[in-house]
Amino acid sequence: MLVKKALRYRIYPTAEQERQLAVQFGHARFVYNYYRAKRDAVYQETGQGMSCYDTIKDLTQLKRHPDSAFLQEADSQVLQQSLKNLQAAYDNWFRMCRAGTLPSNQGKQPRKDGKPRGYPRFHSKHGQQSIRYPQRFKVQDGQVYLPKVGWVKGVFHRPLEGTAKNCTVSKTKSGKYFVSIQCEVDIPDPEPRDDGRVGLDLGLIDFVTTSEGEKVPAPKYLRRAERRLKIRQRRLSRKQPGSHNREQARHRLAVQHEKVAHQRRDFHHQLSRDLVDRYAVIAIEDLHIKGLVQNHRLAKSISDAGWGQFVRFLTCKATWSGGTVLNADR
Repeated sequence: MLVKKALRYRIYPTAEQERQLAVQFGHARFVYNYYRAKRDAVYQETGQGMSCYDTIKDLTQLKRHPDSAFLQEADSQVLQQSLKNLQAAYDNWFRMCRAGTLPSNQGKQPRKDGKPRGYPRFHSKHGQQSIRYPQRFKVQDGQVYLPKVGWVKGVFHRPLEGTAKNCTVSKTKSGKYFVSIQCEVDIPDPEPRDDGRVGLDLGLIDFVTTSEGEKVPAPKYLRRAERRLKIRQRRLSRKQPGSHNREQARHRLAVQHEKVAHQRRDFHHQLSRDLVDRYAVIAIEDLHIKGLVQNHRLAKSISDAGWGQFVRFLTCKATWSGGTVLNADR
């Protein structure tokens, strides 16, 4: 059975390599936003949209124009991958339109660009930055080679498995750099298991209640860190925009948010592994999480629980170990 695994490693670029990565991030974002606007303009003028092939072909001409010759500083495949990501965003939008599953605007402020919710957005330089290399990267002796950047040191705590297909370089809001390498691994088909069945009820006070009566209390990492988050958010709001002190306060706040996300992710990994090891068949209620978070009294607690991420981890681990996860009708 062929499966795809993504292995994520922390990397430590030098100051010059950080500058080169900033060029890659910025140019990929520029290309994404440029063709996001151009595709809308072409559709309004002609009534026909641009395909991914059309945008890649037009990108070649754009790089030759004197006003946009700076795009040649970026790796060509990084820019093409940015256009493929834009096409994927449009494909998701059209799929939601056909299925009638567009996000609701009830109780939410309208988008500034006037577009409906779910429509592809422009990318911002203030969020997490990422680029993807589909090929020509290498991993050797605790370093990863990135085109136009060079050999970057990292901590490769796990060996690569199978065949490396692509790698994604990302920079978090706290300023940390990571490389995620997707590998295609041929694993033996898992043998069917019959060593236990259990039903799970997900909740807010008890994160999981099993059909056997076992209860796992919800850790509530966001609630526990809420006081520190409020203090750091208050300090950030007092700083002058554009100042060095504001950037320091923004970094401290981002670090705290990142810690909460890591704690929640670790909890989900450990609990899902424990359940998959003990039970062959696991049944979970098919919760409509997007609908539940519309309740503003419970939205923060539901988001803090992270039910969706937990179910994804549980399903993935069960599939690889020969188990089964069933969705029980709500």
